[in-house]
Amino acid sequence: MNNENPLGTQPVSKLLQKFAVPSIIAMLVSALYNIVDQFFIGRNVGELGNAATNIAFPLSISCVAIALLFGIGGASAFNIAMGKNQKDSAAYYIGNAITMMAGCGILLFILVEVFLTQLLLFFGSPDNVLEYAKTYTRITAIGFPFLILGTGGGHLIRADGSPNMTMACNLTGAAINTILDFLFVSCFDFGMAGAACATVIGQVIAASMAIFYFCRYKTVTLKKEHLKPMKQHVGRVTSLGMAPCSNQLAMMVVQIVMNKSLKYYGGISSYGEAIPIACSGIIAKVNMIYMSFIIGISQGLQPIVSFNYGAGKYQRVKEGYKIASAIGTVLSVAAFLVFQFLPRQIIALFGEGSEQYYSFAISYFRVFLLFTFLNFLQPITSNFFTAIGKPIKGVFLSLTRQTIFLLPLIIILPLFMGIDGILYAGPVADVTAGIVSLVMVLLEFKHKEFNQKLP
Repeated sequence: MNNENPLGTQPVSKLLQKFAVPSIIAMLVSALYNIVDQFFIGRNVGELGNAATNIAFPLSISCVAIALLFGIGGASAFNIAMGKNQKDSAAYYIGNAITMMAGCGILLFILVEVFLTQLLLFFGSPDNVLEYAKTYTRITAIGFPFLILGTGGGHLIRADGSPNMTMACNLTGAAINTILDFLFVSCFDFGMAGAACATVIGQVIAASMAIFYFCRYKTVTLKKEHLKPMKQHVGRVTSLGMAPCSNQLAMMVVQIVMNKSLKYYGGISSYGEAIPIACSGIIAKVNMIYMSFIIGISQGLQPIVSFNYGAGKYQRVKEGYKIASAIGTVLSVAAFLVFQFLPRQIIALFGEGSEQYYSFAISYFRVFLLFTFLNFLQPITSNFFTAIGKPIKGVFLSLTRQTIFLLPLIIILPLFMGIDGILYAGPVADVTAGIVSLVMVLLEFKHKEFNQKLP
């Protein structure tokens, strides 16, 4: 079976192109959900609207964290099982992942609706932004179960050998969101509520397409018994999905601390509370475009690495990582140049602002994202370890940039440098996380299985 499966026989570069390109497009589309809202809100509501979407952003990150926990975890467990010719258990990984995503999405929706005001204040909302954030979040929370199913389901669909279907689900949802944003916000002047409604409708349609596919899964037949959560299957899925999930949770914590720090140190600077929060939100979402390429490559690498590692084809595993890293290097250098030389042009796309608004945004681009050219290392390496069934190493790497390095720096550096300390925390965290990732993967490749000569 291993010899017949294209994951184990086709050229690695060809496989990576097949799986990574649709994954990149899917990630770009996911990023566009937030960017499109930011674009129309910035041009029709203004700076306070931009700040409101940034205050609500940790909840979107939490949805992605759940989606990756069960989506990538389920896909990795499924592909490893299929590589070992364990077809019966493979179906349970997919079914359990679907059930857990739906259940967690509903639970998150309920919690947000009940504790909405408390959560937004905890996320760092200034008083003049709170009502905008409440209007936007109360509606978008309805779409959380669908966002999780659509995002996480894409990984399960890709694991079934249908990356184009994942791309179709995301493209359809994003196209509908963009059209409705234009109608609801620009034409009908529905403001924050219009942007939120457009987002939810797009998410519902994307999730519906994913559910339709699950009913016609190709490599295994999904039955009702596969949907019943079982401890051993959920445990395996969560262990393999913990690395990307932990990275997202770390991003959420950092985002919350970042908002609170920007609010405090912005308030005692000439910028005020709202400008730093609005700028950082826009720049974080612009950076998501670049990261969509990197994460898309790492996700496209996952089924290739998982299957070949399970099948004992270690040279193909090593080759896949090297090709992915080479592509990541080129993309990261290109992003670095754009962020350094075109910051004002980028920020101007999201509406007008004061000269202080532009000044802070330009500094944020050039300082906080100074080491963007290294930022491919940590996500690709973290997902690589998860894909080969070593989740502890994957989790550790996923936490390096956000939790171990960036979070303490955001707290410590501003004590000595004021709001500028927040900006300099970014490059320090990026370079240290990159070095740790490089060292860990080089040590992994010294293991004997990666150095066996091909017959």
